[in-house]
Amino acid sequence: MTAGGAGGGGAGPSGGGPAGRQEGIAEYVLSAGSVPAAELAERFKVSLMTIHRDLDELERRGVVRKFRGGVTAQPSGVFESNVAYRRKSMLAEKNAVAERALALVEPGMAVMLDDSTTVLALARRLAGITPLTVVTNFLEGLNLLAGAPGIRLMALGGDHDPLHDSFLGVACVEAIESLSVDLCFVSTSAISGGFAYHQEQHIVSVKRAMIAAAARNVLLLDNTKLSRVALHRLAPLSAFERVIVDAGASAGALRDLDEHKVNYEVASA
Repeated sequence: MTAGGAGGGGAGPSGGGPAGRQEGIAEYVLSAGSVPAAELAERFKVSLMTIHRDLDELERRGVVRKFRGGVTAQPSGVFESNVAYRRKSMLAEKNAVAERALALVEPGMAVMLDDSTTVLALARRLAGITPLTVVTNFLEGLNLLAGAPGIRLMALGGDHDPLHDSFLGVACVEAIESLSVDLCFVSTSAISGGFAYHQEQHIVSVKRAMIAAAARNVLLLDNTKLSRVALHRLAPLSAFERVIVDAGASAGALRDLDEHKVNYEVASA
């Protein structure tokens, strides 16, 4: 498809019509993080009005978020970023945190995983620890672990949310509430002042249910989530047995955890 040329020349993506151009725009924005609309118009050789129509459609689909003069795939205190963007960001840090978290998983456990890309890095490492029961609402996690020898995989149903590529809603919460697991791994968008936060209410309800269903809870975070707040307060950090962060965490962020008596570990790369 001609949209695949978005990373190269500017004229190619528009040749595939609006759908091909929008695919190219999405790929470029997800790679760059934030882009002025004027730059996109120049790159894709179309008018600014056409670019704004494309961005309106991509925003409607939850791929990007518009702001005055441009578009972004990055999160804010009110909006979560698209899962495609989160898959590509802070990979080394997420892998370091996942390696540290892996030591907590033992054969025979029932483990619940949320729909975060940080926890997905842990899911990629579970195949060697069996037998294991894994429960998740993340479609990518389900596809990753489906058929893995020694892993009993349980899918949490609900309404599929393309922004997160996971199953959410009342049906998902009810499915979680019917279970009791040994260990739950969760990530979130922000922590500050002894609390975890997230931008979206429907995500908060699912994560809270997961926390309540587990005997032990562990919060996995890359350093960009520290000393930040988002719209909804998810849970006190005391709800987690420990918080695992990467070595990029600032001294101020770690001091905040100390002041609130949070049990945390720093994972080296």
